[in-house]
Amino acid sequence: MSEPSPSFTPSDFDQFYTATAKRLVAAVYAATGDLAEAEDAVQEAYARAWQRWDRLTAEGDPTPWVRTVALRLAVSSWRRARNRMRAHFRHGPPPDLPDLAPDRVALVHALRGLKPEQRTAVVLHHLLDLSIEQVARETGVSPGAVRTRLSRARKALGSYLADAEADTEAPTPSPHPPVCHPKEVPSHG
Repeated sequence: MSEPSPSFTPSDFDQFYTATAKRLVAAVYAATGDLAEAEDAVQEAYARAWQRWDRLTAEGDPTPWVRTVALRLAVSSWRRARNRMRAHFRHGPPPDLPDLAPDRVALVHALRGLKPEQRTAVVLHHLLDLSIEQVARETGVSPGAVRTRLSRARKALGSYLADAEADTEAPTPSPHPPVCHPKEVPSHG
């Protein structure tokens, strides 16, 4: 790693990291559905930002640059999917994350079912509250393409989450065994 130039102090970067890291991890996690992958991608993005800190701050707010790098690092993980699939078949699925509310689990699962470009648009627009124009700039597509991706993603998410909700509304068995009354028992004789 190269040393940062002396025109800023490490506390500038520390303050930036403290103010933005949790939200960025949450956004990348929502985009990927994998918390460990999200944390790794975000850490790498901040390490790269540290190396370029003077240039990034001279250009304005470094947040979009860090977010773009983190999302690109996370999305590029599809190249490693084959190795993960092999490990999955050898060792079984990874354990579920503890202490997640059922609605969050359903949302993350639903987001995983979207195409990567739709998932990225949803995360940037709905979870990070970026405007359509900001999402278009960060993803390198037109605002119309962002609107199309969001529309298709909302439709897919709505359908998936409605199906998931219907599955959870199945009748639950009674905690008490059925009562058998003597007059209902057929006599044999």
